[in-house]
Amino acid sequence: MSDIISIINSLDWSPLWISIKTGIVATVICFFAGIYTARKAMDLKPSLKAVIDGILTLPMVLPPTVAGFFLLFIFSKRRPVGIFLWDNFNIKVVQSWLGCIIAASVIAFPLMYRNARAAFELTDINLEIFWRVLIPTAGPGIASGTILTFARALGEYGATSMLAGNIPGKTATISQRIAMVMQDQDYATGGIWVAIVMLIAFLAVFAMNLITTGKSRK
Repeated sequence: MSDIISIINSLDWSPLWISIKTGIVATVICFFAGIYTARKAMDLKPSLKAVIDGILTLPMVLPPTVAGFFLLFIFSKRRPVGIFLWDNFNIKVVQSWLGCIIAASVIAFPLMYRNARAAFELTDINLEIFWRVLIPTAGPGIASGTILTFARALGEYGATSMLAGNIPGKTATISQRIAMVMQDQDYATGGIWVAIVMLIAFLAVFAMNLITTGKSRK
C-alpha cells in the first residue's frame, strides 16, 4: 500500500490536466458542430443524407491511426493547409495542444452527431423553435451524446499521437502516458492511470444513465 501511495505522490499529473482540458474543448466544439450538422442532415434528400452521414461518421469506424494519418497529411507544415496556417497566422498544429484538440474532436464528433440526429428523429420535425423547443425535447439524447463525446475525447490515443505527438507537459495525455509506462513495464504506474481512466469512464456512463433514466420516468 505504501508503494502505491509513493507512486501516486510522485506522479506527474500533467497528462490528466491535458486530457481534461482537451476533452472539454473538444466536447464544446463537437456539441455545437454535431447539433448543427445533425439538424441540417434532417433536411437533406435520402440519397444525399446517406452520403453525408457516411462521411461524418467515418472517423467512428476507421482505426484512429488512419484518421491521424489524414490529419497529419492535412496539417503538416509541408502541406498547403499547414503552410497557410503557419505563414498567415503563425499557427502550428502538428506537435501542439491544438493538434490534441483537433484529433480528439475529429474522433469524438461522430458520437455527438449520431446521438443528436437520433434524438432529432424522435421529435416533431415541424417544431420551428429550435433552441427553445426542439433542443429541450431532444435533451436526453443530446446530453448522452455530449457525455460520450467528452469520454471519447478524453481517452483518444491513436490520432492524437500521430498529430500532436507525445510531448511531456504539452501534448502527452493519459492514454499516451499509459502506453509509455507500459513500454517500460512499469505496471504499477500504468495501473494507477488505468484506474483513473476507468473511474472517469464509469462516472460518465453513470451520469448518462441518470439522465436517460430520469427522463424515462417523467
